[in-house]
Amino acid sequence: MSVNGYAAMSADLGSLAPHKFDRYAPGDMDISFDIKYCGICHTDVHFIKNDLGFSQYPMVPGHELIGTVTAVGSKVTKFQVGDNIGVGCMVDSCMDCKYCKQNEEQYCNTGSTFTYGGVSKYGRCGPAGKPTAGGYSDKMVVNEHFAVKVPKDISLEKAAPLLCAGITMYDPIVEHGVKAGTKIGIVGLGGLGMMGIKIAKAMGAEVTAISTSPNKEAGAKEMGATNFLLSSDADAMAKAAKSLDIILDTVSADHEVMPYIGLLATKGTHVMIGLTTKPLSVAGSALLFGRQNVTGSLIGGMQRTQEMIDFCCSKNIFPDVKVIGATEIKDALTKLEGKNDSLVRYVIDCGTFKSA
Repeated sequence: MSVNGYAAMSADLGSLAPHKFDRYAPGDMDISFDIKYCGICHTDVHFIKNDLGFSQYPMVPGHELIGTVTAVGSKVTKFQVGDNIGVGCMVDSCMDCKYCKQNEEQYCNTGSTFTYGGVSKYGRCGPAGKPTAGGYSDKMVVNEHFAVKVPKDISLEKAAPLLCAGITMYDPIVEHGVKAGTKIGIVGLGGLGMMGIKIAKAMGAEVTAISTSPNKEAGAKEMGATNFLLSSDADAMAKAAKSLDIILDTVSADHEVMPYIGLLATKGTHVMIGLTTKPLSVAGSALLFGRQNVTGSLIGGMQRTQEMIDFCCSKNIFPDVKVIGATEIKDALTKLEGKNDSLVRYVIDCGTFKSA
């Protein structure tokens, strides 16, 4: 299957260029689909720049894919031609370890295979040793297990970011028992943060949005935040001490977490979600006297991803998006690399790759 897309040719955002490549031949359990839209995620910046040290080039980024099924294998049972389909951050795992069997494939003991920047090793996403290629392209093949059904009557461009931003926030919210009355803080009001506010609000939580940008207060409250904290305002931070049950920290730039831990109530939890690359500095005494926790969370398993899609679509929870063409990708990534002061999520119209 010949595919039109965009690829990074080196560890430089400026190296993105039109790129033609072939998808693997579909098998009995595979679904072929036309990618209609693909969201742009801050992780794309990290992977393109090889911040984690394992990137291979050319790299076709993108793990927020949504489109329409064009063909299904003979053993596929959940999808038919014409269905809407979504693919998120992973396309394979061992399917046999403790965590895969508990529907947490993202924590596969031998490593889940990322939608892009990964290498096929379990036999469900192409020949062994072949790098995976993501959604900055116009066609995709995926094993049925790693696809989610998307309702017919929704805006596909708005739903695309749910495949990463949505599940990345939904999973820790559910995992940590957020419910009506929970006091939750969301640090960072970019693409992840705005989804976290909307999902937590829909579950009845009292949401405090926390940001370094005062101009995000109005937008945060419009999305459902009850309170807004400017993290550079020492007085406001002091007044909010011990007021939150849980904090979801979405900031992907390296930053200090101790100021936020001071906001946690006794037995509160600070969840690291943003993909930072440097070690955290946390004073043990700050945790000991309040039995507080610092933990992390990585996307969600396939069962919960489907649950998230159903939840968000039923409650009309979608990010604010800006649809862009292929030639605008570099500019969008550059904005994400800097301090992105926008509340919108960039989404690529994948029909533009053919003419790029």
